[in-house]
Amino acid sequence: MPRNPGKRITIRPGLKEGEAAQVSKKWRVVFLDHLAATSNVTAAAAQAGISTSRAYKVRREELGFARQWQAALAEGYTHLELEVLRRLREGDFKTADGDRFDFANAIRLLAAHRDVAANSQSKARDVSADEVRASIDRKIEEMRRRIAKEKLAEAGG
Repeated sequence: MPRNPGKRITIRPGLKEGEAAQVSKKWRVVFLDHLAATSNVTAAAAQAGISTSRAYKVRREELGFARQWQAALAEGYTHLELEVLRRLREGDFKTADGDRFDFANAIRLLAAHRDVAANSQSKARDVSADEVRASIDRKIEEMRRRIAKEKLAEAGG
């Protein structure tokens, strides 16, 4: 059961591996910002200077932090969705290191997390999860059509 905010959460020494001796009081802000940008808990924890164990424990025990975590993941989902749409619209098919952007996996990831994102977005927008889910489905289908059209054009057809 989540505790009240402000109560100190004790982390066993074995779960502090990789943390600095003194954890910043602002680690939650840094963690949530990085989580929203990357959707990567491990990277967000490293950026905040904490262990992933601390992040998960605090999420279990602080209801407010758990809600902020969900909101950050929903924001991360939106970032990925917008990045895929931008790349499709602009014809940006290469990553920064020159590799081909993996649209198929990006769309699979979006589809896999569609329900979680829909529930989070419905709370934030005050619309039903079904409406958000339908909107996401439309966007994913549009992405699939664009990718198929680009592949056809590349093949010379």
